[in-house]
Amino acid sequence: MAYHKIVVPPDGEKITSLAQPLNIPDHPILMFIEGDGIGRDIMTASLRVWNAAVEKAYGGKRKIAWMEIYAGEKAAKLYDGNYMPQETFDALREFVIGIKGPLTTPVGGGFRSLNVTLRQVLDLYACLRPVKYYPGVPSPMRDPEPVDVTVFRENTEDVYAGIEYAAGTAENEKLARFLREEMGAKFFEGSGLGIKPMSAFATKRLMRFALRYALERKRKSVTIMHKGNIQKYTEGAFRNWCYEVAREEFAEYTVTEDELWEKYNGQAPEGKIVIKDRIADIIFQHMLLRPAEFDVVITPNLNGDYLSDALAAQVGGVGIAPGANIGDSVMLFEATHGTAPKYTDQDKVNPGSLLLSGVMMLEFMGWWEAAQLIIQAYERTLAQKVVTYDFARLMDGATEVKTSEFASAIIQHMNG
Repeated sequence: MAYHKIVVPPDGEKITSLAQPLNIPDHPILMFIEGDGIGRDIMTASLRVWNAAVEKAYGGKRKIAWMEIYAGEKAAKLYDGNYMPQETFDALREFVIGIKGPLTTPVGGGFRSLNVTLRQVLDLYACLRPVKYYPGVPSPMRDPEPVDVTVFRENTEDVYAGIEYAAGTAENEKLARFLREEMGAKFFEGSGLGIKPMSAFATKRLMRFALRYALERKRKSVTIMHKGNIQKYTEGAFRNWCYEVAREEFAEYTVTEDELWEKYNGQAPEGKIVIKDRIADIIFQHMLLRPAEFDVVITPNLNGDYLSDALAAQVGGVGIAPGANIGDSVMLFEATHGTAPKYTDQDKVNPGSLLLSGVMMLEFMGWWEAAQLIIQAYERTLAQKVVTYDFARLMDGATEVKTSEFASAIIQHMNG
């Protein structure tokens, strides 16, 4: 396919599909979206670390051919005001795996969230947020070490589906009249209205993904987070559909929490994943009081948004929280924080979220050696208290460094 602004690296090889097991060439073309605000600083730093790790791990036998694609403010400058050009979608579909920095979305008006648009147009139905404590990271928790949870958040449905109607519009009045007159619903005049769709199709494919992930990574449990005690036909159905997948498609590998105690005296048999569920408000308490009980958590869209950010706060904040949005044909890894425009081009902020999202990407590619090199060097850098300003202000005896210097420190530890 010919592109207008995107330049395809001539020395790279295309990843053709996400069919399992992934077939990754030795010189894959990987896409990146720089991002807005602090995006340039953290992407530049992270690219250096990723490239250094691949070189160190494979001695030139493997190398990434990076291809820049465009979204957000940089795209608007290149594409006559278009923040999400069509050829960006075309490139993502063609080249399959990419990573992005944070993108601007105005609050309360303007164009719709670019992140939500990417997820819905490309059907990136699984939002993965692994949350793990790294020694030395400042945490508000007395004992953050047990936190090691991966959140699987359904990405396409729930109240984030975007089916809502502003108060005072003709569409709102039409829906309100139908709900009152035809369905007997009661709510205040002048209400904004939104629809919360949740389907067996979307829920079950996410549960399959979560279970495959848990099996491959040898995780011990999958917890279904829901508010089904109140929202019985949406979140309650989500819970039931998740159990159906475990029971009907993964029976050989799963055991419910009830069965665990009825048949196995509370001890999971070898090779079995425990399937359990928790009410949404309760799980927030449990994540604070006994996080070691949770391994993989599967959630509807809104619940997952809240939970993953709350978990990140327990281990150092969203500034170091990695993430990915994955579908059946595209993987897009991402920084999970905002653009922090007041720090634009100041070479100041923590690149951890984007950096660790790249580690996650390398793991999914099967390039475990490069991924592990980064984690080990990252931990050594933290152990020496060489950190950016956000951590330095919370640590005694810290050496505060710039974004670029933090990347250099990691590379130095990697090569040392």
